[in-house]
Amino acid sequence: MVKLILVRHGESIANAENRYTGWNDVSLTQKGIAQTHQTSEKLSAAHVDIKHVWTSVLKRAISSAYIIQDDLNLNYLPITKAWQLNERHYGALRGQNKDATRREFGAEQVQIWRRSFYAYPPRLSEPDPRSGPYRFVDPRAMPYSESLAAVYQRIIPYYVDHIVPELLDGKDQLVVAHGSTIRAMIKYLEDISDEDIDGVEVANGEPLIYQYGQGFKLVKTNRVSK
Repeated sequence: MVKLILVRHGESIANAENRYTGWNDVSLTQKGIAQTHQTSEKLSAAHVDIKHVWTSVLKRAISSAYIIQDDLNLNYLPITKAWQLNERHYGALRGQNKDATRREFGAEQVQIWRRSFYAYPPRLSEPDPRSGPYRFVDPRAMPYSESLAAVYQRIIPYYVDHIVPELLDGKDQLVVAHGSTIRAMIKYLEDISDEDIDGVEVANGEPLIYQYGQGFKLVKTNRVSK
């Protein structure tokens, strides 16, 4: 049996302030740090044998990954940071308070932007600068905003090309990422419809474990599909 473990980062400052975060780089709160230590305890109890850690280039996810590695004495493991594992890009909404956007645009419209698989939030006038972790990214790949479908289109090829080969080699893999990133992976892993993914929630710091058997067949998961 080989296991794929998905973890959403601990609570961030933007989570606590009820703001859209997306590609904004924010730190964990003290609650988020505590949540991640609890994640480590759950992973220890699950007896996973992690061989590689994957995370985004955003520090709330990186910090969570580091805490888990430290708690489990896995600092020696390779860790890969990839922008493809970033949170969904919320375009012109990022940094804004979610309740304020409901008052401005209406609760129904905001719900569509947040939960519909295909809806794009308002776009930025220009993409993020290609600097720091994005300096080598193809400019055509830099988003102005993203739907969950767009997130799916960037993360699933990365997962198939980079993470699946490690799983096929019998090595447990840990992905520490973001709510939308993990929702996109759940949709793929559990073959959830475009409509039903709307109802899937991913809690901060709660590990999701997918267990694969002979022929890379999914035999067990600790998350119930809709």
